[in-house]
Amino acid sequence: MTQMDLALAAESSTRHLSFLETGKAEPSREMVGRLSECLDIPLRDRNTLLLAAGFAPVFSERSVTELEAAKAAIDSILKSHAPYPAFAVDRHWNIVLSNAALPQLYEGCSAELLRKPVNAMRLILHPEGMGPRILNFAAWRAHTISLLRQQLAARVDPVIKALLTEIAGYPVPPGSEPLENFGAAQRLATPLHLSTRFGVVSFLNTLTVFGTPNDVTLSELALEMLFPADDKTIEIVKDMVRESNAPAAMKAAS
Repeated sequence: MTQMDLALAAESSTRHLSFLETGKAEPSREMVGRLSECLDIPLRDRNTLLLAAGFAPVFSERSVTELEAAKAAIDSILKSHAPYPAFAVDRHWNIVLSNAALPQLYEGCSAELLRKPVNAMRLILHPEGMGPRILNFAAWRAHTISLLRQQLAARVDPVIKALLTEIAGYPVPPGSEPLENFGAAQRLATPLHLSTRFGVVSFLNTLTVFGTPNDVTLSELALEMLFPADDKTIEIVKDMVRESNAPAAMKAAS
């Protein structure tokens, strides 16, 4: 944005913005809010701007358990998505809530990767996680790297920067499908092709965020949900569910 574009959007003048930039004028609380809104600044950084301008932070930061209404809504969404996997992740992609669906997908993953807090991106792509079983590893990693770069473009975060470097360095498993096999149309919605002992499953994923959040934690939460990409996956998932329910059914019968 040019200075004039920002001034118009913030209902100010280029002269006043210039004075703010050079320190000749002090911004009001309202001006900090308007500039933050126009520049789509994350809530965490809006608090930082307010502090720098001499004002108290506006947005609270509570744990997920303290956000009772939001947590109830998240739990409801996650449970209703079963039997397909769904989980809520924080700004560093650590899983904070999950519907614990299809445990068979995580067979063979190291205990270290499954120890809380579980990092969703690391669990999926790490060589000791699901990575070796992802048939289109290169395409899925490219999708993941793109997400992390978008996140860094919005807000510089050393944890995300380190995660990006780590994931970019993971070796491509032998036999993985080449990235060039995926055309532009497929890259618009990259599927996750995963080999399991039941067969190959394919999932499409969605990321959902809360609208108009007023809490820092809530603004940084995202719901990731996996949807079956083909009929074969639907049938395999049914087999997985039947296997998971078998011990409970046998116990009830006895």
